Amino acid sequence: MIEVLVTAAVVVVFAAVLYVLAAARVVKQYERGVVFRLGRLLPEVRRPGLTLVVPIVDRLHKVSLQIVTLPIPAQEGITRDNVTVRVDAVVYFKVVNPSDALVRVEDYHFAVSQMAQTSLRSIIGKSELDDLLSNREKLNQGLELMIDNPAVEWGVTIDRVEIKDVSLPETMKRSMARQAEADRERRARVINADAELQASKKLAGAAKVMSEQPAALQLRLLQTVVAVAAEKNSTLVLPFPVELLRFLERAAPLPGAQVAGASPASSGQGATAATPATAGEETDPEALAAQARELAGEFPPGASGDVVRQLLEGLGEKGVPGLVGERAVSEAEPESPEILAEAEGEEPADTGEADDAGTGEPPGEGGAARG
Repeated sequence: MIEVLVTAAVVVVFAAVLYVLAAARVVKQYERGVVFRLGRLLPEVRRPGLTLVVPIVDRLHKVSLQIVTLPIPAQEGITRDNVTVRVDAVVYFKVVNPSDALVRVEDYHFAVSQMAQTSLRSIIGKSELDDLLSNREKLNQGLELMIDNPAVEWGVTIDRVEIKDVSLPETMKRSMARQAEADRERRARVINADAELQASKKLAGAAKVMSEQPAALQLRLLQTVVAVAAEKNSTLVLPFPVELLRFLERAAPLPGAQVAGASPASSGQGATAATPATAGEETDPEALAAQARELAGEFPPGASGDVVRQLLEGLGEKGVPGLVGERAVSEAEPESPEILAEAEGEEPADTGEADDAGTGEPPGEGGAARG
């Protein structure tokens, strides 16, 4: 009798151990357990830890409450401004109601994925290209709202949605590059024009100051020459007033005037007029100053003309040799062939013809008289 009782107790204990092993379930911290008893949902959600279910009768389904990262495949679409783009995104969601996630939708992962793709294509068609490229925060919020509305009924909430990349056609990339380049060039031209305007105002003020003192322009020119001459690897072209060159040509004594001074008989009146200047005799300073002022009056008004006139008047007051004599020679016989020939260093072709020209007799009669 005792042996039977012991055997029965061992069997009961063994059956209890088997029951516990069959009914025990472990729910992790990030999971929740949903029990279906004979196909019906029990209202109680099993918490994390050890829990027991009725073997064969109950079925325990574990649902994770962790945030799920779901990449959305790249979707091609046409924006509102008729540009074909390819956009891909990522969705972060989690389950907040395990019972609804199991009962209301067959597979909430697949359902959220399809809803995200559809919403992404819809948001592409409602947006412009500039919004996709520069205003992504607003599009992310709109996309999150579009996905979250139906997902709430499934016991799922959308944590956030991010657009990862926007792929454009190569032609559109080149067009955008040209547009950006044109915009930068426009801004550069505006800045350059503004700088030119400011510089022109400064130059106008400087020109106004220099107009009061004509010598300031020459000083500025010399400063520029000094600045350029510091670089020895360049050729310097120095502008020079043409009026001053003409004055120096008139002031320089001609070789013909010296020859005429040595041979007064062969040059006539021109040689006689040039003799006081070329022979070293003293020249009247007042006449030279008057001559310089007369030459200075021929130059046009302006900055360079004023400078040349001042220079000519100064040279005339100092008494430049040959100024009056050269002008007298040029005014006396500007086209005399003998003087031109002597100035060039050549001898007259026929002495008799020169004598005839000096005496005023015909060439034939003079020749006959000498004969």
